Amino acid sequence: MLLGKKGRKNAAKNVAYECGKDAEGKIQPRFSVKFYLVAMIFILFDIEVIFMYPWAVGYLNSISSIGISVFWSMVAFVIILEVGHLYAYKKGVFDWNKR
Repeated sequence: MLLGKKGRKNAAKNVAYECGKDAEGKIQPRFSVKFYLVAMIFILFDIEVIFMYPWAVGYLNSISSIGISVFWSMVAFVIILEVGHLYAYKKGVFDWNKR
């Protein structure tokens, strides 16, 4: 950069270029913050379901071999997630008209 030629800027070089095609129309609008909040809450509860499904499938087999501690570990997991849910509710994440 110090020794090379400085490139000239022109309108063609300043145009957004994507996938080998020239941009058509207006640029994409920015996403609302509500979109990201809902996406994060969805991921939170989607992960909850992903962890609970295999646990529920193997619950009877594991309770006979390990004991009742399997049940209480899932109760603790659900309580921790519900604390997060209540926190989000208190912050107004689920209120669409507020933001």
